[in-house]
Amino acid sequence: MASLKTQLINRVVQSGALLTRGMTLGVRVAAFTADNRVLLVRHQYLPGWYFPGGGVDTGETLAEAARRELMEETGYGCKPDVALLSMYFNRGGTGRDHVGFFKVELTEQDYAWKRPKLEIAEVQLFALDALPEGVSPATLRRLEELAGRVVPDPYW
Repeated sequence: MASLKTQLINRVVQSGALLTRGMTLGVRVAAFTADNRVLLVRHQYLPGWYFPGGGVDTGETLAEAARRELMEETGYGCKPDVALLSMYFNRGGTGRDHVGFFKVELTEQDYAWKRPKLEIAEVQLFALDALPEGVSPATLRRLEELAGRVVPDPYW
């Protein structure tokens, strides 16, 4: 269960989104290395490990947002083939959140990149058979879907 502090921070962020948008549109990126390790991030304000991602800016395509969020949160670029796998409805947020889910192959990390200290606590690559404790349920579910072990669920 999320701490009271985490719940309050989430409510503030979600309230801001409700005031500025009728619906939120975001992206999450399943980013893999050539040897099939997955890139996950740990946020400062949420417990657990997640796919990199975030909101789609005005005038930005979903694919552009996926590439930008990947770079901003992790310092990694990706190969040009950015595949939209599915769109999901996130019932856990404001009730108006939609998530575009992408799969990409990583390229080199930009060593000049500076981790956004207020947002991202840690960025790490993991073998699929050695995921850390605390991977979010939605992240685990998407990994299971990618592996073909479960039927895709339309809810994030």
